[in-house]
Amino acid sequence: MKFDTIINQPVIETERFDLRPLRKSDMGLIEHYASDERVARMTTAIPHPLPPGMTEAFVARAMSDQRGEDIWAMDATRDNGPELIGVISLKKMDRNQSEVGYWVAPIYWNTGIASMAVEALVNTNPMDNATMFASVFQDNPASARVLTHCGFQYLGDAESYSVARGATVPTWTYSRKL
Repeated sequence: MKFDTIINQPVIETERFDLRPLRKSDMGLIEHYASDERVARMTTAIPHPLPPGMTEAFVARAMSDQRGEDIWAMDATRDNGPELIGVISLKKMDRNQSEVGYWVAPIYWNTGIASMAVEALVNTNPMDNATMFASVFQDNPASARVLTHCGFQYLGDAESYSVARGATVPTWTYSRKL
């Protein structure tokens, strides 16, 4: 696999930033933000502390032709911001469905960035899905509001393991028919 390969994944524009495929130069900001315990604790997969090599492996996986998930950087450079203010992804599922996942750098929390990114992904529907799903930890009501703001409907309660917390955490699951 070539690590500098350009991915077959669309660039999606919003009013304030672009969603673009990850690139090798994103590793520094991803590592900076993902190392923040506040970010890691609201995800299932980011450990805290962040081990060496994890960010490089994440970016390499995102750039792979055999990936099962499309991952975009929230890039604010066209609005004179940083190259990466968050990450959003679509994980392929069976039956023409996908799962949305995202995190935003804490400095951009409560600014509408997450809602704008999810809305852009839903409206573009790059995988041409019939349904998108998303889950949030129940102690993260801000992320639940992002999903309901973007037209996701509550499906039910579940649990997911959080690597950063080292525990199973109650979740709310949402879906959006497209």
